[in-house]
Amino acid sequence: MIESLRRLLPTPEAAASNRWLRWLGPALHHPRLWRASRRAVALGAAIGVFFGFLIPIAQIPVSAAVAVMLRANVPSAMASTLVTNPITFPPVYYAAWQVGGWMLSEPVPGDTALPEAQADETAAAPAEDLGWWDRITGVGKPLLLGLTVFACGFGALVYLGVGWIWRWRVLSRRRRRLSGSSGR
Repeated sequence: MIESLRRLLPTPEAAASNRWLRWLGPALHHPRLWRASRRAVALGAAIGVFFGFLIPIAQIPVSAAVAVMLRANVPSAMASTLVTNPITFPPVYYAAWQVGGWMLSEPVPGDTALPEAQADETAAAPAEDLGWWDRITGVGKPLLLGLTVFACGFGALVYLGVGWIWRWRVLSRRRRRLSGSSGR
């Protein structure tokens, strides 16, 4: 399984020759950035998930640059940005928009379900028709807040999860090795 993953991940040469990453230059060739250690892979995956949720464009170059600065695993940072891709983008952004609207306690434009207190106020006020520009600009604040919450929350969960899974695999291999050698 690990070998198949390694074939999919970029090599230092491929990353250094990429036009978006070329500016990082010799820093990309540091061997520590390509070594698979528990801390480096967990930090790289968390960085990738963080920027995968937080910014819609240039996720891979930004996560690679931050991984270089923090000495995290560059391939895991680059690969984990794909948490948001053309297939997952719409549901993730819609969920982030809903979470942000809920956290701001603001009705999101187009949402027909209003809390009871707001429903009473809106019944007394004259109905106003939201134009298309008001609908688009009303999305910004809740979406940004929701994406920030997703980026921080899922980034932390990925860091802890990768570290835990890595440790569990090491311990289970050690137990198997010790149980096999003790019977001889």
